[in-house]
Amino acid sequence: MDSVSPTFAGLNATAISSGSDLNDAELRLRELCGVSVDEFWLAADGVSVGLGKDELALVLLAVGVRYNYGLPHGISATPTQIIAFWRSLQLADLALAHACALGRDSAWIQFVARYKEPLRQVAIGIAGSAATGHELADSLYSAMFGLSERDGERQSPLAYYSGRGSLKGFLRATLAQRHVDHHRRSGRETSLPAGDMVAPPSAPEPRPDLLRQLGESLASALVALEPEERLLLSAWFLDRRTLLEISRMLRVHETTVSRRIGRLTGRLHRELLASLRASGMSKDAAEEALGTDPRDININLRSLLQTSRSAAFSKQSVSAEPERI
Repeated sequence: MDSVSPTFAGLNATAISSGSDLNDAELRLRELCGVSVDEFWLAADGVSVGLGKDELALVLLAVGVRYNYGLPHGISATPTQIIAFWRSLQLADLALAHACALGRDSAWIQFVARYKEPLRQVAIGIAGSAATGHELADSLYSAMFGLSERDGERQSPLAYYSGRGSLKGFLRATLAQRHVDHHRRSGRETSLPAGDMVAPPSAPEPRPDLLRQLGESLASALVALEPEERLLLSAWFLDRRTLLEISRMLRVHETTVSRRIGRLTGRLHRELLASLRASGMSKDAAEEALGTDPRDININLRSLLQTSRSAAFSKQSVSAEPERI
């Protein structure tokens, strides 16, 4: 779970203003991992939210330094580990949040369409009344929009989102914290209901029945994929190939590979959501289940994704024969 911590000032997207920082960020990212920021920018769909490649590079570097690329502090990350860490982030959410913090109109249009009503309902649930909930949600919107300034720069809680968890979870925790802070400022001595407390940093252990249902749904969805679709997911998520490597293998442009991965993962998300809801889960519960750490699911992803993979590779090899010298 992301937290709004003063020590995370390096992630503040509104501080992305120094020309030298922006110019150095893309170069520094390539030096660290050997790939360009284009791969991550395409995966994050940065163009749709108005976030530049240099801006995303600066955010990725800040997140990496803050969390030491997912490794214990004191251990140096290899280029492969750095790439794996950045790929594990919720890149689309990360780009959206930081573009909003920078005040990009296209990002705010997406944010409002996606989160306005869900946030209002969460706020009402936290506050225990519609009036107070609406007030809580409105106050968060004002803060997120960066209406307050410090040293001439916009200040937005969204600038502290790191992409390690879902943006929806981050917003829910931020709402709960603001509600707690409001009670503290108002000097009320009545204790808050347990539901109003901020979620603990570590997520609770997923229920075995939920993990079993999620595993079965995921296995069914993956088995139903076409061989080339399995090849694409396996190359990207398991083999950690770059967009350029996959594009050469499939003989298409990098942007085509990025779009295919985006469409495929989006389709899988919708299919899994429908499967979980058909099993009796509510929409919110199903969405929460899809945020489960894949490592908690007892399923052999490599085995499922590489089913019929040899045939797909054989097909690609045959098509590539004429290019051999």
